[in-house]
Amino acid sequence: MLGGRLPDFFHMTTQTISEFEQLLTDGEYLNIPQVGDVVEGTVVGSGRREIRLDLGGVATGVVRGRELFAESSEYAGLKTGEKIEATVIDLENENGELELSFRFAGQQKAWEEIRHLFTSGESVETKIIEANKGGLIVSIQHITGFLPVSQLSPDHYPRVSGGDKTKILEKLKSYIGMGMSVRVLDANESDEKLIVSEKAVWEDKQQNVLSSYAIGSVVEGEVTALADFGAFVKFDSLEGLVHISEIAWQRIDHPRDLLKIGQMVKASVIGIEGSKIFLSMKKLITDPWDNVGEKYNAGDIVEGLILKVNPFGFFVELDTEIHGLAHVSELSDSPVTDVHQIGKEGQTMKFKIVSVEPKDHRLGLSLKGMSGQNQTLESKEVVETDEPASTEDQPAEEEELVGTNEDTTAVDEEVTETTNETIDEQPKA
Repeated sequence: MLGGRLPDFFHMTTQTISEFEQLLTDGEYLNIPQVGDVVEGTVVGSGRREIRLDLGGVATGVVRGRELFAESSEYAGLKTGEKIEATVIDLENENGELELSFRFAGQQKAWEEIRHLFTSGESVETKIIEANKGGLIVSIQHITGFLPVSQLSPDHYPRVSGGDKTKILEKLKSYIGMGMSVRVLDANESDEKLIVSEKAVWEDKQQNVLSSYAIGSVVEGEVTALADFGAFVKFDSLEGLVHISEIAWQRIDHPRDLLKIGQMVKASVIGIEGSKIFLSMKKLITDPWDNVGEKYNAGDIVEGLILKVNPFGFFVELDTEIHGLAHVSELSDSPVTDVHQIGKEGQTMKFKIVSVEPKDHRLGLSLKGMSGQNQTLESKEVVETDEPASTEDQPAEEEELVGTNEDTTAVDEEVTETTNETIDEQPKA
């Protein structure tokens, strides 16, 4: 008998069981990696085709094949003893080892970095890898993202006259392979959604420069682009838009009528919205309508050149600065079915001024009761010969003249098709 005293080995066994229970409770001893887990291992062997990692004595893992592909320089030139992270993609291969991947681990680390960039608002360099009509496909940390056209900086925004989508795409494709500094606008790993902006970075850089300008500031810059809606002017590393209505006091069809790319111009700042700057060239020019009464008054008979024919009437140039509108209701005493039968672009006619509104830059014209005077005007435009015509030739000349005034069919064939402008779109004269 041992006198009720338990042997020492029993106490040792009890202590061992207690420690084992503690390990089970902590869960560390049996913390076997699962598929999808990111694990840290120590490089114990490397070659051209595979890299072996010791996972803290728990298991051995191997990275090979396409999973060995270096997602970044971090995985290039690994040496024995270095610690590195990898993702478990299979719990057991044919050799009883864990199958690991650098690709997935690299993606997870990349998304962590992208989330940090999104939260901090820091800029990051990206590479353009593809282009479509909506924007550019970019790569950040080997994660694919999208840079919309609207988020390009002014230097890269594709300004194409008429908005030709084919030309826009050609311009965007020219950026493939280029690097750009961008800011992350939206990042969602589960949806694999990454949206970036180059314009946001550009705006930050311009804030200090932009703060030195205010409404009314006069700038001098170079015309960098012309579009249907206006002209872009670059000054002091900034760029502003001169809308077509702010280029000149008179009506123009396109900015190229008065401007050309590379031309130096002066303009006044009339609006600042964020990074958008709106300019006016005509604000620096005396408004010719201020003294319009010295030239034109209601009731005057004036001679004008028809600049444009629309369904609602004629735009008429009285001089280089003052233009008027002859509304369709003022073209004839009879209902007008086709304004082209009355006049055409490039034709000079006499009009009666029916209204002058300097504040609104409007001048109304009328052809009512002017038919006789315009016939006289047309007669004067007929080229006269130095020698008088013979009596025999006179009837033929009269027939030719009558045909010129009355043959509206010939006139219709020469007149170009009217534009799609409607009565509601009447611009100020």
